Amino acid sequence: MSAHARVIAPDDGMFMRRALALAANGWGQTAPNPMVGAVVVRDGAVVGEGWHTRYGAPHAEIDALAAAGDAARGATMYVTLEPCTHHGQTPPCDLALMAAGISRVVIAAADPNPVATGGAARLVEHGVHVELGVEEAAARELNAAFFHSYASPRSFVQLKLALSLDGALTDHTRQRGWLTGADARREVHRLRAGSDGVAVGIGTARADDPLLTVRDAPVPPRIAPARIVFDTSARLPLTSRLVQTARQQRTIVVCWAPDPAHAAALEHAGVTLVHSATLADALVALRTAGIRSLLVEGGAALASSFLQEALVDRLIIFRAPLILGGGALNGFGGLPPATLGAALRWRVVDARQFGDDEMTVYAPSS
Repeated sequence: MSAHARVIAPDDGMFMRRALALAANGWGQTAPNPMVGAVVVRDGAVVGEGWHTRYGAPHAEIDALAAAGDAARGATMYVTLEPCTHHGQTPPCDLALMAAGISRVVIAAADPNPVATGGAARLVEHGVHVELGVEEAAARELNAAFFHSYASPRSFVQLKLALSLDGALTDHTRQRGWLTGADARREVHRLRAGSDGVAVGIGTARADDPLLTVRDAPVPPRIAPARIVFDTSARLPLTSRLVQTARQQRTIVVCWAPDPAHAAALEHAGVTLVHSATLADALVALRTAGIRSLLVEGGAALASSFLQEALVDRLIIFRAPLILGGGALNGFGGLPPATLGAALRWRVVDARQFGDDEMTVYAPSS
């Protein structure tokens, strides 16, 4: 995306990875905007850095230019998303780059938003050297839900499962208890903080009576995620903690054939009912309701349904160093058998350790 010959400097990847690390500081704060980071480099040295700190706040490029000051003239800017061209909450970033005298702009990924895109082309038109596509895969993964929102009408789905080494969700007694340690559970709360909605099935809602709130994230989210229960008959008890707190935090029940009296009581308590006949329809309805990214936390039946209908965009497995043996509830036992040749292969997009627990994030290979 350049009028010039493509020239990738040896340090371009290093500086872009720094910009991506800065972008991640906006986790849970920028939606519906993406997380964006920017680094200004002159003569091989960083002279300014910035990131989009919060929705409505200056964009990453503006932050980085302010930090660089006069040193921005003739410098290179590394930015994780194409500078915007439109007047939204803030003025266009591409004009700010030109006014500051930036001579080269290295961009990780083009902006999928048709209203905001075009910054790279306009920079080129004004004589700025532009390189597009440095660390693009990492940039798209960081804002996977944002990119998905311009490619699909449904919510972006992350399915989280905590499993034993032998693939069990819980032991043969089915009693409540933690498979993973405190560090892994803290990461789940961070994942919640970066999601528009947190979902469970009615079985989990009735058995565990969860709150589904963010209680242990490094930074509280700007907007608390909606709590969502997939419950065909809308049987969520009025005495549940979700219903009792529905007026304090957005709570949604996805249903299809509810009892009219109980449905009316749920709505009177502040619960929103979304009527959908299928999971696919439900995800479109949730996206329309502003749930761009959805973290599904269980239980086994709901997880199997999402997987069987190919509605999982990221599969997040927390593996605890336990073996629960015969009679334990298998995390994938509800799925129909698949042959080796027909089974979907998943690719690893992230892997980290939390204490003795391992977290692996997979994306569908397709």
